[in-house]
Amino acid sequence: MDRSSTDASRGGERDGDGGDPAPELLARGLTKRYGRRTVVDDVHLAVRPGEIVGLLGPNGAGKTTTFYMIVGMVRPASGRIFLGGEDVTRLPMYKRARRGIGYLAQETSVFRKLTVAGNLHAVLEFHDLSRSERHERVEELIEEFGLGRVRDSKGYALSGGERRRTEIARALATRPRFFLLDEPFAGIDPIAVEDIQSIVAGLSERGIGVLITDHNVHETLAITDRAYLLYEGQILKAGTAEDLAEDPEVRRRYLGEQFTLERYQ
Repeated sequence: MDRSSTDASRGGERDGDGGDPAPELLARGLTKRYGRRTVVDDVHLAVRPGEIVGLLGPNGAGKTTTFYMIVGMVRPASGRIFLGGEDVTRLPMYKRARRGIGYLAQETSVFRKLTVAGNLHAVLEFHDLSRSERHERVEELIEEFGLGRVRDSKGYALSGGERRRTEIARALATRPRFFLLDEPFAGIDPIAVEDIQSIVAGLSERGIGVLITDHNVHETLAITDRAYLLYEGQILKAGTAEDLAEDPEVRRRYLGEQFTLERYQ
């Protein structure tokens, strides 16, 4: 890993003029080992409110482990995680969620025997809302994510795209400030991919910071403001989507020489 890439990744922790405060979601020096194997090695990354940031890399690069450390599913061997200036490294996952970190796992997470509306109600049951407030929030989400047609369908009956929209709506029910999406394009058809891209772009417009990883690199880079390339557990390159797409080493090691960047419209 060259020094310029390290500087770029750490430079992402502050705005370009160097005078603005640190962004609200910040990982510094995250490292994770399993036995003698280091799967994530001194990773620095940052996400600002309203920004879409990609975390890219081949299989086994450490992307999901990095996500797990940020949301609180795995404790890092070293490094720290900050949310709004608060060190949340030792907080359990549910407390990070209450402070504003939302997470969409790559595995299916809908409650299969509940309806779409029931899935949304279920997550709101654990929050201090009245019954009318919960109902109002569920109706807002069903309308916002175009789930009206399937609101009474059970989770097991949903298509891949409908399931993903339900999962995203459920994760957003508690109004997170930051949202981590792990493989959101997996298992869905091309039309549904465009639908999810539109939803992610909408999150940014609402001021939610997004960190996204997916093996579908074309669709991921198309919507990101910035991205980090994780390679063998380390940040190989950080910059705009254009920076990564034009970088010779990134193309050689990951994207391929024929890769072309098409931005989401």
